[in-house]
Amino acid sequence: MLEVSSTQRLDDTDFQILRMLQEDARTSYRKIAEALGIAVGTAYNRIKRLEDEGILRAYTVMVDPTKLGYGLTAVILIQAEGQHLVEVEKEAARLDDVVCVYDITGDFDIAVVARFRDRFTLNDFIKSMLKSPYVKRTVTNVVLNVVKEDFRVNVRGLQPVEEPHKDNLGPR
Repeated sequence: MLEVSSTQRLDDTDFQILRMLQEDARTSYRKIAEALGIAVGTAYNRIKRLEDEGILRAYTVMVDPTKLGYGLTAVILIQAEGQHLVEVEKEAARLDDVVCVYDITGDFDIAVVARFRDRFTLNDFIKSMLKSPYVKRTVTNVVLNVVKEDFRVNVRGLQPVEEPHKDNLGPR
């Protein structure tokens, strides 16, 4: 078992379910049950528990943004007034073009990843952020090539942690 938190434990079956759903979130309970050699009800209950515990947060579709006209990706670093940091982060997070908002360490306080249709919408975005009295400075980096972009957690690399055997108490 892998202990995720004090109340959440994942075993090999949980990881297999997560792997299957990452490959295709539309995989049916029946197909999961058949692949894992478990009852359909067990597959349903496992997935329901993963959802209830917040491990499975959503089922979504991965779309190619360039094919929808969002050919410009930017990473924008923001310095904000310390006491208004959360306010600036929330303001950025509300904007439709924003994909990610990170609270970071270093010379800047916030990193924003956003997608734009063109440089004009990027320019408007930067200027709107700079209008905030709590934004001190921004630095914008335009992405030239996407080498890797995959926000899925690599559950393939995770394995359940073996629990110690009761009769193996370690060195005496």
